[in-house]
Amino acid sequence: MPRRVIVGISGASGAIYGIRLLELLRTFPDVESHLIISSAGERTIVEETAWRLDDVRALAHVWHPARNIGASIASGSFRAVGMVVAPCSVKTLSSVAYCASDNLIARAADVTLKEGRPLILLLRETPLHAGHIRAMAAACESGAVIMPPVPAFYHRPTTLEQVIDHSLARVLDRLGFAHEIAPRWGEGVKPASDADC
Repeated sequence: MPRRVIVGISGASGAIYGIRLLELLRTFPDVESHLIISSAGERTIVEETAWRLDDVRALAHVWHPARNIGASIASGSFRAVGMVVAPCSVKTLSSVAYCASDNLIARAADVTLKEGRPLILLLRETPLHAGHIRAMAAACESGAVIMPPVPAFYHRPTTLEQVIDHSLARVLDRLGFAHEIAPRWGEGVKPASDADC
């Protein structure tokens, strides 16, 4: 049976994270990706990238319309290794935090949590007010992993792609995927010695 991963692309800025994640998942021959894009996510893809929506959908093995609450991934009987919302808007975070399954992304996320599977939310918002922080805490208490795509610089990235891949490498780590997508501290990245400082 393939390892199934559900990917949601919501309307927050940073649609490229979801698109690149789909590309990376394609490199694993035993992985089957299931994609949901919200209507706001579709708009963001058009605004922020040169990708056509049909081409993004084609990156996934299966595409599910966001309004199809009756899709296979809306049921706990659907077997998946986890779900990633990349990027995750505050609206989607709030839906997850307060169990408001008003679209397929929120419903699939709720199912992922109730079945005890990893749910990773790449929250894209800054600055944060108290309501955002309360929603993050509520989602976290239900089992979600809040993972804003905060760039790291110890590997000295020189391209935007390297910055994006570094964040997504951490996502794949949380899902238990073996990979060499980005360098790891102490493994290919030479720490500075005390003499260098």
